[in-house]
Amino acid sequence: MASLDSALTIQQANQEFFRQFNGSSEEICGRSIREVVHPSVQQPLMRQFSNLLEGKRERFVAPVIAVGRGEESAFSVPLTAVAVRGGLPDTTAILVMMPTTRSPEGARVVTNRKKILSEMDARILEGIAAGVSTIPLAAKLYLSRQGVEYHVTCLLRKLKVPNRAALVSRAYSMGVLTVGTWPPKVVEDFVK
Repeated sequence: MASLDSALTIQQANQEFFRQFNGSSEEICGRSIREVVHPSVQQPLMRQFSNLLEGKRERFVAPVIAVGRGEESAFSVPLTAVAVRGGLPDTTAILVMMPTTRSPEGARVVTNRKKILSEMDARILEGIAAGVSTIPLAAKLYLSRQGVEYHVTCLLRKLKVPNRAALVSRAYSMGVLTVGTWPPKVVEDFVK
């Protein structure tokens, strides 16, 4: 459990929260909640928090990928957030609760954020994820059909998958594609 201020900064938390993120109160308190979640879930999560702060909702539950220190410390968990309002208009705080049990070992999250995609690879991956076929994608990106196929083949090799469906699935599981947005968008952390 943690308490956030209206700027979504972690103000205080219990020992279990610190343990889940492999950090002490000095390392965790004062950081934005954005810093402890995977880039692929930041945008939809920030929209949810915005609705809380604006009074449009009183609470929400959302699945998130939380990221502690170190590559092995990422885990999927449901996050529950509740708005706590005081007597004055600007005294809103948010209480965040996450279960202390992590996902089973098979659901480990890939958190490697290397810049693995060129700008063109990113646009092609977005097109594939949106279901655009080769010829319309080629026209949209001013490439030949063979140029698109070349980039698709390179993407399949980079992400070590056999086909386009597996490519999109792997991209989402790695956090390369932003969760909760349409049309699909590549997270800029992965673009060279």
